[in-house]
Amino acid sequence: MSFFVQRERNKAAAKRTKEIEAKSLTHELWDWAKSILVALLVVILVHQFGFNLSTVRGNSMQPTLQEGEWLFVNKAVTYLKAPQRGEVVILKEPAEQLILNHPYLVKRVVAIAGDEVEGRGGVLYVNGAAVQEPYTDSPIADGDFGPTQVGPGHVFVMGDNRQAAASADSRRFGAVPTSMIQGRAEYILWPISMAAKL
Repeated sequence: MSFFVQRERNKAAAKRTKEIEAKSLTHELWDWAKSILVALLVVILVHQFGFNLSTVRGNSMQPTLQEGEWLFVNKAVTYLKAPQRGEVVILKEPAEQLILNHPYLVKRVVAIAGDEVEGRGGVLYVNGAAVQEPYTDSPIADGDFGPTQVGPGHVFVMGDNRQAAASADSRRFGAVPTSMIQGRAEYILWPISMAAKL
């Protein structure tokens, strides 16, 4: 009799062990799923609001940037302060233009809200003063433009390549709202030989 009782007890214990193992496996899978979801959420938030990488397309920012270089883009800065003159920014291409049919452009901010900007005799002028532009290697070859007053909440952007027709920028589509700026390009990350702070 005790043999049968012991066998039933063993069966009951084995059943409880299997139930505990099943619960433990389910619990472990749930823990993994939660960890993966949290990590995914962090990646999405950092990419959307923190930083990301961007690849240079075209030659509008030569000699500063070359085709195929990878840029580290600081997106958080757009929530903390307004763009400043001289910064290299990533912005959405104005939808009404569809000049390059690229979703984003890389340009340099040359004038901010309240500035008067013009190009005269191959030289950039902001508020009547000639701007020293060590990042370019040629005068503005597209002819004179402006003067243009930059309105509130807008910036005037240009490519560093000042050869004729080399850059589609504010000379063509006007000053852009700061809300179109997606981030500030901080560093060239790749290729390693060209790595530098902008």
